[in-house]
Amino acid sequence: MKIKEKTEKIVEILERLYSETPIPLDHSSEFQLLVAVLMSAQTTDKKVNQVTPALFKAGPNAKLMSGLEIEVIQSLIREVGLAPTKARNIQKLSQIIMELHEGQIPNTFEGLEALPGVGHKTASVVMAQAFGVAAFPVDTHIHRLAARWGLSKGTTVEKTEKDLKKVFSKDLWNKLHLQMIFFGREFCPARFHDLTKCPICSWCATKKRINQEMK
Repeated sequence: MKIKEKTEKIVEILERLYSETPIPLDHSSEFQLLVAVLMSAQTTDKKVNQVTPALFKAGPNAKLMSGLEIEVIQSLIREVGLAPTKARNIQKLSQIIMELHEGQIPNTFEGLEALPGVGHKTASVVMAQAFGVAAFPVDTHIHRLAARWGLSKGTTVEKTEKDLKKVFSKDLWNKLHLQMIFFGREFCPARFHDLTKCPICSWCATKKRINQEMK
């Protein structure tokens, strides 16, 4: 199957399954989205959503968050992975946002990635979902699916991101990355996945890939 035909069919299936793509992290501002995405590393969105109500009540914006002690932030997010490091980063980035950006989070990749604890993937999510800038954030779900579907041989998320940007239209990126995440969670788990019964892997994955994963 030619790559254009394959990607068009993938988009058609994902659009049918997930015509609506709500952001899975609860937030009520761009700042809160940034903090929630930062916290989601090595932690489920469900767990992040469990701790953010108390955190955002104490620090709903950069000004109030920057005034909280690191120990207080850590106690509020203690159930998420890497809580001590994330607490330090949340306080520090809040201070930087107040000192350098007048309380508003930067709206550029460069500005976001200069903040403590904010890597390219986090910045991409914020740019896409908060500012509507075309981006293709690649998490473990998307990295896995891109390999199974023969869309990338990248061993890093950075290479996978570049490959996906080449084969999918730019106007699809922001919605498509969420659709792929939803699909990965519902139909395409990392372990014990029967590719022959998957709505996409069953026709999209190569026989070599199917044989590798079913051993």
